[in-house]
Amino acid sequence: MTQLATSATPPAAPAVLPNEQIVTDDLDLLLDALPPRIVEALRPPERRTDLLEVVMDLGRLPEARYPGREVVLSHEEVTEEDLQFVIEHIGDFGDDNRAGIERTLHRISCIRNRRGKIVGLTCRVGRAVYGTIRVIEDLVLGGKSILFLGKPGVGKTTMLREVARVLADDANKRVIIVDTSNEIGGDGDVPHPAIGGSRRMQVATPLAQHAVMIEAVENHMPEVIVIDEIGTELEAQAARTIAERGVQLVGTAHGTSLENLMLNPTLADLIGGIQSVTLGDEEARRRGTQKSILERKAPPTFDVVIEIESWKRVALHKNVADTVDAMLRGYLANPETRQLSAAGRVEIVDEPQREEARASAGLLSGGARPERTMWGEPPRRRSGGHIRDHRDAPMFEEREAPAPAPARTENHRAIHIYPFGIPRSRLEAAIRSSGLPIEIVDDVAAADAVLTMRSYYRSKPSALRDAEERNIPMYVIKSNSAFHLEQVLHQFRPDSGEIGGARAPRRDPMVDVFRETEDAIAKVLDEGRPVELPPANSYVRRVQHQLATRYNLDSTSSGKEPQRRVKILPGR
Repeated sequence: MTQLATSATPPAAPAVLPNEQIVTDDLDLLLDALPPRIVEALRPPERRTDLLEVVMDLGRLPEARYPGREVVLSHEEVTEEDLQFVIEHIGDFGDDNRAGIERTLHRISCIRNRRGKIVGLTCRVGRAVYGTIRVIEDLVLGGKSILFLGKPGVGKTTMLREVARVLADDANKRVIIVDTSNEIGGDGDVPHPAIGGSRRMQVATPLAQHAVMIEAVENHMPEVIVIDEIGTELEAQAARTIAERGVQLVGTAHGTSLENLMLNPTLADLIGGIQSVTLGDEEARRRGTQKSILERKAPPTFDVVIEIESWKRVALHKNVADTVDAMLRGYLANPETRQLSAAGRVEIVDEPQREEARASAGLLSGGARPERTMWGEPPRRRSGGHIRDHRDAPMFEEREAPAPAPARTENHRAIHIYPFGIPRSRLEAAIRSSGLPIEIVDDVAAADAVLTMRSYYRSKPSALRDAEERNIPMYVIKSNSAFHLEQVLHQFRPDSGEIGGARAPRRDPMVDVFRETEDAIAKVLDEGRPVELPPANSYVRRVQHQLATRYNLDSTSSGKEPQRRVKILPGR
């Protein structure tokens, strides 16, 4: 049930029933600040519902933006008088070029020319939506620090505002909001009722946000601090300082997923930071990894990371430390996906598509075969970096999706591959992409073939020596990129003789490369015209260039990966 309140006086926060979301948008106050001809176009009820923002650029037609579409509001271009009309009916613009309307959540942002004159306005509708955190309410009330991630416009600030109200009113905690752009508590000195009993500290300039965060802890004894848009290294350090003092921290950051945060050097400290560590020879051999690996540098600032897909659907990493450690070691650490059903029940849904997407992203590193987890236990399905053993029945109910069975053809059994030093997640993604009947085994004795990297093959660890003694075909690749893995897996096609009851004899794939290149060279020498070779990876192309040089021929590469190829040219 949804109610739209457009009265001039903001209402007090209403009591929210279990399956109810109440929306207040104070839309009339925003319309009063717009030029009359634009307001007339927004009078119909269908034009007001789901309105996101009104855009006014000098010399262009005014537009109203809705989810997935835009509507032209007038066939007359925006004039300087139109922009000035809006400026006179709103608050003052700050250093961040944002203004508001007192005691509302609307945000007006301006675009300036090089002389500082305003030539464009974005009037964004601010809505207080009560009841948006039903799907994560147990985590919010649990006392852990929470970081929200999500693409722009997904509702991070709206959910953050509701978290502040619930913690202040329902949990009776001392909550301080560090409100840099007045987005959480609204414009003016009196905050919007949507934040409940939370106190709000305004920030004079965005550059001072980190200092106000520390001031809030030192001066006002909060139990919870709420901060929107942590975006700089100083703010990340201030957040760590707050968390180390035992204060619950709830905030948002730029990024759509935990993987994005790990790749962001400025904000990686929020999840513990990542550093490169060089292992000794014995330790690297024991782990089955390269000598240079990535590890978490410190305890994470936030205990929980929530990726927002919508108000009714989120993905949770409930133990950030374990999740980051698992991902850096090459393990899949899929989040727990929750959604709010039509009946108001919180459901936990497993998503095989999400696992595949995260595996194919290629972020995981370390190269270890996860025969055992980092805690020494047999590998089990993980979500959010920990074993899924918590259920708050009857509130939660789980939907399990059956794991897909390995593909098999009618006339051939699945071939068993033993990977050594290859990230299991990347290999699994390459197998799914190739569609070949291949299974990964953890015992070299049960393998039909061994797949490893050149660096490990040269050092000949015991597992590879054992495979050679058993006369098991061994495939050596230059790197563990998705392209190289798919290239080597294509050698196991049913028509290649590699899959079947008997093992194929070991064959060096470079033999065909040499033969094909030498045939092309002979043709260039005989006919005196260029010959183009088939697409190949960088290592094969380098070999082809070297062979051409040996015969005093020129060669050049053209095209983009993975279709890049070598052309052999007549003599110099």
